[in-house]
Amino acid sequence: MELLQPTVIDTKAISAEHPEDYFNTILSSVNDHIVRIGIMTEPYFWHLHPNSDETFLVLEGTLLVDLETGTLELQPGQMLTIPKNMRHCTRPGGERSVNLTIEHQQTETVMG
Repeated sequence: MELLQPTVIDTKAISAEHPEDYFNTILSSVNDHIVRIGIMTEPYFWHLHPNSDETFLVLEGTLLVDLETGTLELQPGQMLTIPKNMRHCTRPGGERSVNLTIEHQQTETVMG
């Protein structure tokens, strides 16, 4: 059995390389979950995930998470988990937000 070698992932470098309005890619997998980096300058649509919680960790900027009950504001270094089946919408609190998102590999996204 061949052991995989650990790889350093530089999120600051990835952020600097992607000035576009929206960028989202998988950085790593951990057991049955994936870790994504998301860069946004515009809101993401209202949606829910029926089969996975979704955790956000803010790296740069401010992330606003709209829920049916109100809006939560996350600053760099803050983390939030949205339980599965909870409608939400994410958007940058300023010009740009860079976040890590952790979710199940087979996460379904339902718009609306």
